[in-house]
Amino acid sequence: PSHKDLSYTIEYTSHPIWYAIQSLPYMASSGQESTNALMEQVFTNLLARKIVTDNPGIKTVFDLWKGKDSNALLSNLNKNTELKSVLLQETPWVMDAQSEDKQKQNIALLFDINNLRQQVESNLSKLSQRQMPSGGFAWFTGGREDEYTTQEVVSQLGHLQHLGVIDYSDPFIEPLLTKAQSYLDMAIADRYKKLQESILKSKGNIFDDHLDDLSVHYLYLRSFYPAWKTNDINREAINYYTEQTKKYWLKRSLMSQSMIGLTLHRAKEKPTVDAIMKSLRERATTSPELGMYWNEGNGFYWYQLPIERQSIMIELFSEVGAKQNELAQMQIWLLKNKQTNRWKTNKATISAINALLLNRGKTSLVTGWLAEKTPPEITIGGTQSIINTDAQAGTGYIKRNYLPPAINKSLGDITITNPNENIAWGAAYYQYSETIDKVKAFADTPLKLKKQYFKVITTSNGEKIESLTPSSTLKPGDVVKVRVELSVDRAMEYVHMKDQRPSGFEPLNVISSHRYQGGLSYYETTKDIATHFYFQYLPKGSYVFEYPMVVVHRGDFTGGVTHIESMYAPEFGSHSEGSRIKVEGK
Repeated sequence: PSHKDLSYTIEYTSHPIWYAIQSLPYMASSGQESTNALMEQVFTNLLARKIVTDNPGIKTVFDLWKGKDSNALLSNLNKNTELKSVLLQETPWVMDAQSEDKQKQNIALLFDINNLRQQVESNLSKLSQRQMPSGGFAWFTGGREDEYTTQEVVSQLGHLQHLGVIDYSDPFIEPLLTKAQSYLDMAIADRYKKLQESILKSKGNIFDDHLDDLSVHYLYLRSFYPAWKTNDINREAINYYTEQTKKYWLKRSLMSQSMIGLTLHRAKEKPTVDAIMKSLRERATTSPELGMYWNEGNGFYWYQLPIERQSIMIELFSEVGAKQNELAQMQIWLLKNKQTNRWKTNKATISAINALLLNRGKTSLVTGWLAEKTPPEITIGGTQSIINTDAQAGTGYIKRNYLPPAINKSLGDITITNPNENIAWGAAYYQYSETIDKVKAFADTPLKLKKQYFKVITTSNGEKIESLTPSSTLKPGDVVKVRVELSVDRAMEYVHMKDQRPSGFEPLNVISSHRYQGGLSYYETTKDIATHFYFQYLPKGSYVFEYPMVVVHRGDFTGGVTHIESMYAPEFGSHSEGSRIKVEGK
């Protein structure tokens, strides 16, 4: 038979939340100089200190990562090379992998308690020095006060207090917050005054929708501080914008709706909060694979970012009261996103980690997922048990590889019992060799491919194409167009697609270049036997790729298959079906 077994691999990760924790060093070592980046470093240092304090044994995990479990400190781009169809060195992303390797290798330094103490004091001191006499913060030193930057500083400190990481009475934090409150209270009052003047000038109606996202953000961050009182300066503005949120919340973005829900919940405005929660549940998408999430797409503004949006949704549902399993389902989406993406921005990472540590309403991190250590029970083929003794520290990652003649159908029977409340995941990879034209399409995957060939025909009205069928005739010199249709059900990063050509054909596009079509940017390069497509970011959706080739030889050729895989998570891959093409003419 042409079908031959090559290998069978099983992977299982019992604590994938550690992959999110491994993202923290990126922020601590960020070379950015903005106030936002400094605040994110403060957040990282304080959160790391809390994790170490609540989990004294965490140092052991880092020591094992530096020793026998050093593979844990590799970028996902560098892992599982035997399961990938292209070497990392052949892709445009080799420097990204090196960057993430370095990030992970610095994690032990981040969680060193002596280093943490020094970093916390140093960064809090720098933050205090950046505060201007008015109480506001500039985006960069030397600039003017910026409301959003100031609001972000105050908001992140509110999140840290909500997680039990800091106390407002801290000698560094209390004076900073007092001055920032004064600045923000003046700013909201001034914004309201300008709005009134603008409406008066345009003869508009003050009761129409004048709600802006910056004001929503102000009300949200203020809700973290119940001791803050309104005063004669800002009382009218706060009351006005609060009423606006209750009246026009449905017209705002999902992220702003979540902020409004949290603000009104903390203000005991139950009827509006109930309406918001009902609406969000009706618009949610739920799947066994991706959990519970919302489809609003990506944008360029701070309130249109998907990771931050999902994170604040989790915050809302956690605080207002999630129904059974809703919170875990929403956290699944974040972890599945981390599985196939590298969180490259500080804000996305701290938002996600904050949401993942909101563990079913518990505020102490030691009672959460990080503390769950009971190993899973994994049985293969009904009899073989995978022993957990050599599982990777922290993540609980296990990998088993089987080679012929040990490969048999019973290995496909995998039973896993997870004794913990945390999310876990796994994958099985079967590698085999087969004659190309006998390969069947693999559709049971988030990535789906369909490949077609078309003959280009020149007519008096221009060119037209007709689909190749078994009865189609081709001759040397004919031009054939390849069409590959790709569908993906989630956003992914670092995706490689390889389209093999029949050996009797030559491509007409031979210059490698970056291309852009339908909102998708990618790099296309032509090699000896295939055309390669590299997607640094592949959004959810459907895409069509076409390129021409010319017939150069007569013969009976295998059509080649199109193969696609996530370089970050090779368990996500697919291929088209095989085919044959005959060239008979002279």
